[in-house]
Amino acid sequence: MLNSIHHAAIICSDYDKSKYSYAKVLGFEVIAENYRASRNSWKLDLRLPSGEQIELFSFPRAPSRPSYPEAQGLRHLVFSVASVEKSRDYLIANGVDVEDIRIDEYTGKKFTFFSDPDGLPLELYEA
Repeated sequence: MLNSIHHAAIICSDYDKSKYSYAKVLGFEVIAENYRASRNSWKLDLRLPSGEQIELFSFPRAPSRPSYPEAQGLRHLVFSVASVEKSRDYLIANGVDVEDIRIDEYTGKKFTFFSDPDGLPLELYEA
């Protein structure tokens, strides 16, 4: 029935900062950017080369995430990378705080965590 995940939707607190982070630092392609005056809200559609997408929204006075990371709902968003070390080094060079690299005890694969500008937990997982 299901084929793949099409997109994840993220609400940010600082649109320009998040747009820069996802488009410039993480390398998402900007598909479309729309300002919705009736909602005083931006909607930015972003895409990875493999086709997965993120919808980045800004809403005035959106409440903060209740806790980190064990709140009900989405725990974290994971990106597949060829090299966790190279990706981690790139993020650090671009001013992103990244945790130490760990090994998945079940798969033996390398992974690490970092956060987007609003503290959304993001993971790099070595494919």
